Amino acid sequence: MYARLVAVLLTFLAILLVAIIVHWITKKITIKVIHRLVENTKTDWDDYLLKHKVFQSMSHLASALVFYYSTNFSEILEVTSFLGTLTNIYFVIIFVKVISGALKAANDIYLTTPYSASRSIKGYIQLVMIMVYFIAIIFIIAFVFKKSPLVLLTGLTAFAAVLLLVFKDTILGLVASIQLSANNMLKPGDWIEVPKHNANGSVIDISLTTVKVQNGDKTISTIPTYSLVADSFLNWSGMEESDGRRIKRSINIDMKSVRFCDAEMLDKFKKFRLISNYVVEKQKEISEYNKNLGIENDLIPNGRRQTNLGIFRKYLEEYLKNNPKINQDMSLLVRHLQPAESGLPIEIYVFSKVKELNEYESIQADIFDHVLAIIPEFELRVFQAPSGNDIIDLSEKLSSGTGRN
Repeated sequence: MYARLVAVLLTFLAILLVAIIVHWITKKITIKVIHRLVENTKTDWDDYLLKHKVFQSMSHLASALVFYYSTNFSEILEVTSFLGTLTNIYFVIIFVKVISGALKAANDIYLTTPYSASRSIKGYIQLVMIMVYFIAIIFIIAFVFKKSPLVLLTGLTAFAAVLLLVFKDTILGLVASIQLSANNMLKPGDWIEVPKHNANGSVIDISLTTVKVQNGDKTISTIPTYSLVADSFLNWSGMEESDGRRIKRSINIDMKSVRFCDAEMLDKFKKFRLISNYVVEKQKEISEYNKNLGIENDLIPNGRRQTNLGIFRKYLEEYLKNNPKINQDMSLLVRHLQPAESGLPIEIYVFSKVKELNEYESIQADIFDHVLAIIPEFELRVFQAPSGNDIIDLSEKLSSGTGRN
């Protein structure tokens, strides 16, 4: 009995040693030859195959063949049976490694094409890999227990409900990944906001089950792919692909400072280069209108008159039209919003030619710096809630008697 056991071990060790030597020789030759061939080719796809060790994985076939042919020469039944099972499992593992490397290389090759900017195939590759691993596991179990793989697959139908439960996230992620890609909802490089997951940044990876977002502070948020389909999210790619970035901001005017323009104010406004022609032409139009109606007195309720707010609005329009950093081919609007207890909002709605965040914010700040500085020239006031210093100044005036009428 011991002699037979020793014979089995020695036979197996001899075959294993031969297989190791054959694999080492094959690997060295393969790496040397393949490296030389890859360096001499002009294409890039073979570089990616080499990077993901597809050729190295294929070099294992030589040692697998040693095990396979050893089963025909070994007269010991236990060795023959064990080598047969080992060879079959080895072939499956080699197959998985080759397919895995080839799929990774395919993804890298795809990333070099212009299509990768709008479509990610990483989720599909991961799905194929799951299927390859699943089939490989079925075949390995079949070889170990010497059963037909079809019998095992038929038996697994009884566990379909359990499998669906176990792979629920994977299945939901697969469906979501297909929807995101097919509807062009998301692609690597898009800047998105997902408040529910505290994500606000650039998409760096889209996989079968997760989407990775690098936030503005360089932290990484990992979001389940299905969440982007089930819940809403904001994608800034439309802005980045457009011809401008929107500036939409309002400033509140104190409504008590709005009034009709007298002759002195009109003379002053005529000296403003941007609105000089407008003030003159508008005043001429109003004068003719009032004259046709026989209105020539100075009573305010009679006839039409220009207001400081109306002229200010026109000034802002002309100022924005003459701003070289504003896209004149897109919407340009200065409008009133609904008056409220905080004053009358005057909203600026334009598009900056520059979309990069820092310069965009600088352009927006410059516009409103100018707006705040120019408002007093039109005898308007910005509405602002009184601060502590305002109350102190008022109380000091009242106590000194300067605030009394």
